Amino acid sequence: MDAAIQGFALILDPMNIFLIFIAVLIGVCVGALPGLSSPMAIALLLPFSLSMEPVSAISMMAALYCAGTFGGSITAILINAPGAPPAVATAFDGYPMAKRGEAGRALGLAAVSSVTGGIFSLFIFLFLAPVLAEVALKFRPQEYFALAVFALSMLASISGTSSIRNLIAGAVGVLIGTVGIHITTGVERFTFNSPELTEGINFIPVLIGLFAIGELLNQSQTLDKTFERITSVVVKLPSLKEFLRMKWTIIRSSVLGTFIGILPAEGATVAALMGYNEAKRFAKNKEAFGQGAPEGIVGPEAANNAATGGAMVPTLALGIPGSATTALILAALIMHGFRPGPFLVRETPHIVYAIFGAMIIANFMFLIVGLAGAKVFSRITLIPRKILWPSVFVFSMVGSYAFASSLFDVWTMLVAGIVGFLMKRHGFGPAPLVMGLILGKLVEENLSRAMIIYDNNWLRFFESPIVDGFLVLTLMSLFWPLISKIWKRN
Repeated sequence: MDAAIQGFALILDPMNIFLIFIAVLIGVCVGALPGLSSPMAIALLLPFSLSMEPVSAISMMAALYCAGTFGGSITAILINAPGAPPAVATAFDGYPMAKRGEAGRALGLAAVSSVTGGIFSLFIFLFLAPVLAEVALKFRPQEYFALAVFALSMLASISGTSSIRNLIAGAVGVLIGTVGIHITTGVERFTFNSPELTEGINFIPVLIGLFAIGELLNQSQTLDKTFERITSVVVKLPSLKEFLRMKWTIIRSSVLGTFIGILPAEGATVAALMGYNEAKRFAKNKEAFGQGAPEGIVGPEAANNAATGGAMVPTLALGIPGSATTALILAALIMHGFRPGPFLVRETPHIVYAIFGAMIIANFMFLIVGLAGAKVFSRITLIPRKILWPSVFVFSMVGSYAFASSLFDVWTMLVAGIVGFLMKRHGFGPAPLVMGLILGKLVEENLSRAMIIYDNNWLRFFESPIVDGFLVLTLMSLFWPLISKIWKRN
């Protein structure tokens, strides 16, 4: 209790509160810009943090992490260009809702569900960190492989007009993920003697191209059409009654996101995609998904922000980064002389409480920024498309280049944009391709590690009850339409 009081006393210093607020504003802006991300912003902040007090520096990074995850939903909803990878699933229903003239409502749903998921995961950490850390330790490469395969099984129902088309798009995404040098054998695959392809195809340019440029090309076909925008509807925020109606979706996604976040390297993107799929699975009106269903916003937003708190569990309790962003926070802790892991919890527990106090404050701050700014942000949809989309194109070019300062990434983004446009024309959803690209690398890398451990004896995978459980869930997910039909018939 003394450590908790000491930690919260540190974070409630007026200067630290001010720095957290600045970090929230930066995080929301960085998250909203396509191509820029929280890891990039924190990496830029690292050198400057050495001249700051340790608590102030780490608190700023933690606050930026939380706000950046939410910030990606702003452009995902307004212009179908996810500012950050975890906002991919938010665009599925957020953008159609904005096109209907309900951008303010969509942003309000995203803000409140994000804060709910974030606060839930933080309290889970405070009270159940030792238990959750022990669960995370039980996951070996074969368990991660089974989890990623389970996530891939959701491709059939994630978006688009056909399950077969979704699976084809997902397979293409997995294939793209194999480009580059194999992690265990060192063999080059599909590089065509191009040095730029030896490290693989970067995820960010593909994401920007599929969603932003693909939508830009799609919108270019309707420039001669006019859409009515009623301002009073555009800026209208969701009601408390609407949130109470979706409380179980928010709770379910918060639990799922926290669990996924605790698993090292899974991250908020996987949590968001799984949160969206589970929201759709339990929804009464599944046909509304993809057309502007509110559950399609609160599901992924609660999940991806819950994953931010969950990812801090292995980072602080075990010294194992739960995501790319927490890896940078881990580096900052070491730079400031701390020992992440059990030593941090035992020797300097007040630092742990200070970090999570900063994240709680940051969540409430970006709730205020999100709700207060929703009416301002939502007016972006009132900008004429002949002005808006050229601006989106410029930001997409800058964002793709800024990711790795490579013109090759800009070309990758443009090619992905053309592919995304053609996919939409022929009934293929871009989301399965993105999910295949994300999860394909996890499947391959963890399969390779597990096969080395077991001397290529894949039958030993089934010795793990966790693997068996995920494989059973995978089969149920793939054959659920058939099972539900038989169930209803009987």
